[in-house]
Amino acid sequence: MTKKEEAEQRRRLRLEKERERVEALCEIEKQYDFCANICGIDEVGRGPFAGPVMAGAVILPKDARILHINDSKKLSPKRREELYDIIMEEAVSVGIGAATPQRIDEINILQATYEAMREAVSKLSVRPDLLLIDAVHIPELDVKQVSIIKGDAKSQSIAAASIVAKVTRDRLMCEYDKILPEYHFASNKGYGTKEHIEALKKFGPSPIHRRTFLSKYI
Repeated sequence: MTKKEEAEQRRRLRLEKERERVEALCEIEKQYDFCANICGIDEVGRGPFAGPVMAGAVILPKDARILHINDSKKLSPKRREELYDIIMEEAVSVGIGAATPQRIDEINILQATYEAMREAVSKLSVRPDLLLIDAVHIPELDVKQVSIIKGDAKSQSIAAASIVAKVTRDRLMCEYDKILPEYHFASNKGYGTKEHIEALKKFGPSPIHRRTFLSKYI
């Protein structure tokens, strides 16, 4: 076997293994195959000092098998961007919801996260029959819900929602960085890095900071 043939064989084996991994990510969806529209939901941005908490809701076709999809935290920024485009192209429907820093301060991060999730569902163009959600149960929604611990690593639909929410929020924080460069939002995305904390001590909070998150630092 030539080196080229060996390389091609390795490539085929990697592809086969990846297809098997993605198929395993669809096992939960297949358990609810009687539902016409299964929606994955996930949030990003519960922990940062600045910026919104954001939720994604994604309904994928039942036959969708998106290679390399995974929990957004396990993917490189480049891979997330690539998958975002594929998800947006293949999805039956996508909804995005957000709660502002001011709303987070007003009602607390958990309730704000629920609001963002409800908004994401409300923006779907197709009504879901089932919600697959990472770790929580969303109050005030009259749709059947299944909460899955670490769901973004166990369900293709939840992983898709995780990626959509993460890419959307990261892009927004990069835009904020252009307006408020002193906080380095493009690199820290609002999280409490050492550099971010030093900027807070020097410049004080900006209009997009969550005041209730900052009492230990300023």
